[in-house]
Amino acid sequence: MDEISQHLLRDGETEITVLSMGCAIMDWRVRDRSVVLGYAAPEQYRQNPASMGVVCGRVINRIADARFVLDGVDYALPANDGPHHLHGGPQGLGRRNWGIERIDDRAVRFTLVSEDGDQGYPGRVRFVVHLSLNAGCLTWEMEALPDRVTPINLGQHLYFNLMGAGTVKDHVLTIAADRYTPTRADLVPEGRIIPVDGTAFDFRKGVRLSDGAGWDGNVVLNPEADMAAELTAPDGMRLRLWTDRPGVQVYTANKLTQSLPEGRGAAHRPWAGICLEAQDLPNAVNEPSFGSILSSPDAPYRQVTSIEIG
Repeated sequence: MDEISQHLLRDGETEITVLSMGCAIMDWRVRDRSVVLGYAAPEQYRQNPASMGVVCGRVINRIADARFVLDGVDYALPANDGPHHLHGGPQGLGRRNWGIERIDDRAVRFTLVSEDGDQGYPGRVRFVVHLSLNAGCLTWEMEALPDRVTPINLGQHLYFNLMGAGTVKDHVLTIAADRYTPTRADLVPEGRIIPVDGTAFDFRKGVRLSDGAGWDGNVVLNPEADMAAELTAPDGMRLRLWTDRPGVQVYTANKLTQSLPEGRGAAHRPWAGICLEAQDLPNAVNEPSFGSILSSPDAPYRQVTSIEIG
């Protein structure tokens, strides 16, 4: 079994522990406060039932009925969320031990080759994730070069709790998004993009999370907005997110339970953290109106997402 490597990124008052397993963020400390949820030991990330801290893929979120059609070929994927395919499958990128290159105290690079047929997907793909820390801001530069046309939609899956304990119910979330993708009861998008007006997904003026019953859905970002999202804790600790992706999945850990020994952050339970997953729109491979997530040798995948906490 490949050894899991770890590396400490350090800049000013911020220290971030990263793992080769799943490109996971195991701990993120600001002035000795752990602002993400995690497990107690690197080996526990081999199991990681909550996809905690990892880079999800090849396709983050749900693919309806665990299948899609590409160039007339019907591809069947492993179903790991009822009848649906979630976060790249049971052995997706978040469950793989990546190669790691330590650049310096503020940067690290991960690499992984996913072979043709991996988790049912077509094509051999070389993935590169470059993480860099600058003045409290962590940037993911994620690239994928396939040898043929194939769907790719990567995303980070960190659970944030800016107080380091308790729940996130007193956090206030603001997102520059006028529209969202409503879902069915099984959390698969209905196939519509509609205004957030009058819905629980209207975060434009800031929402105290205790005012809602819990969230697990995708908003469509306003393309002209500079900053995508801002999360503020009661004591003023603040998270800001920038991304070149069109969507953000908001998930308030509605089903999170304590299944493995916990790390330094908040205890694992519903509402203990909030995920803000920058992504292309979910199930886009089956919804042409959601935009293409197909990459190719001539049009490789690239994402840049930055999160600042301080």
